[in-house]
Amino acid sequence: MKKKTLLTFLSALLLLPLTLTDTANAQWSIGASYEVRDEDPTNGFGVRIERGILSAVPIVDLGLRGHFSYFNESNDLTSEGVTFDQTIQSYDFGLAATGGVSVGLVKPYVGLGIGWDNSSLEYSADAGDIGADIRDEFEADDFYWNGFIGAEVTIIPILNPFIEYRFTQITGRDDIDLDNVSRLALGVSLRF
Repeated sequence: MKKKTLLTFLSALLLLPLTLTDTANAQWSIGASYEVRDEDPTNGFGVRIERGILSAVPIVDLGLRGHFSYFNESNDLTSEGVTFDQTIQSYDFGLAATGGVSVGLVKPYVGLGIGWDNSSLEYSADAGDIGADIRDEFEADDFYWNGFIGAEVTIIPILNPFIEYRFTQITGRDDIDLDNVSRLALGVSLRF
């Protein structure tokens, strides 16, 4: 009886890594990216986490993604005793559904999602000698939807560089011209 129990335990212990590897293969992904968009601030960084779903379908990869991006730009100018300062910050976060096809080393994918965008602008002008001081700020929180297309390259099975183009339609920004934002992201995903 003890031999049979010990044999069953050892067999299960030896098979455990095989089942974990198969289950964990491409189920989760964490990524980071450098992002360039066509609105100020133009340069930023992003992070994302993905979870594969319906992994039983061959070649096709379906998943869910959560993402966060941050953009920041500061400008300071001093001329003839007058100092101008401007800081623009923007961050967004959202959820998306993704679908891709694994074709050799390349995995093209598309996605559609929703999210929330926060943009803020702070500026000031200080005339120093004359004592004039102007400060103001603007902040907007808005819902958006986005669509994206991209490709991952599988050089090493766990590490995947990617490139992605994302188009975002922001709602509720009728007072300023910032409703359509396009961005290009270059990054790396760690799959486990």
